[in-house]
Amino acid sequence: MNYWLMKSEPNEYSIDDLATEAKGYEHWDGVRNYQARNFMRQMKVGDKVFFYHSNTKVPGIVGIAEVVREAYPDHTQFDPENSYYDPKSKPENPRWDMVDIKFARKLDRIIPLTELKSRPELMDMPLVRKGNRLSVMPVTPEQWDFILSLEKQEPQA
Repeated sequence: MNYWLMKSEPNEYSIDDLATEAKGYEHWDGVRNYQARNFMRQMKVGDKVFFYHSNTKVPGIVGIAEVVREAYPDHTQFDPENSYYDPKSKPENPRWDMVDIKFARKLDRIIPLTELKSRPELMDMPLVRKGNRLSVMPVTPEQWDFILSLEKQEPQA
């Protein structure tokens, strides 16, 4: 099993949206960065995902999801009416993929980016590196376990 972090702006799609998804899962579409796409192509069914709210008052990890379908072509790249349309991508040679994820649980508390950045144990995590804007990134098993341990601790001041 592998571990990942996926970012979403909560006003676009939040952990609550995923939690209430009637079909039980949602596709993660609209990724238009080659490195993030390549990470999604590595995802396997059963992999665990930290759900991260970005571009909000308190950005941070808010929940956990699970990959339920491996990478397949993102349909939004072919739709000229969609904001994620890519005129250079063709159905016979798609550029962009998506995966399906399902809600596992919300964390007991938001683990804010400021707290993650303050932890020396996470200094190698892509999320806390300056200038990292990827919406999908790997998390090591050690980072995963450490972040879960923070959930039960009092927030750092």
